Amino acid sequence: MLAVQVILCAVLVLGGAALLTLGFRGLRGRLPRNTYVGVRTPAAMRSEEAFELANRAAGPAMLGAGGVAVLSGVAMPALATGFTVAMVAVIGLVGAFALMTVGGVVGNRAAETVPAPSRVNPSPCAGCAGGCCSA
Repeated sequence: MLAVQVILCAVLVLGGAALLTLGFRGLRGRLPRNTYVGVRTPAAMRSEEAFELANRAAGPAMLGAGGVAVLSGVAMPALATGFTVAMVAVIGLVGAFALMTVGGVVGNRAAETVPAPSRVNPSPCAGCAGGCCSA
């Protein structure tokens, strides 16, 4: 039972620390656009501006999720019975997941407010496949 408790503590604390870092970087606008972490919905991935806005909007919820996970992981060693350890672990995991989901929804809604970048080709020969511009 002790090994399970140690593993749950480690998962919650390390996962919470990652969420805290993600939330802090997103809130500050320091999270680079990538395909691994942050709000990565189609609306958020449209442009750099949309990605930054989405992750700024999701930042507070991500910080909350990280805080819930870390606090529940840190509280586990002080608990005596297996039932209370399990309840704190479940509450920590469900709470962190719920807050992450809220952050993703809020971030996506914020990204949807950013207009899509125009796809106008600046080349004067865009409409004729280059045939009309040859000398």
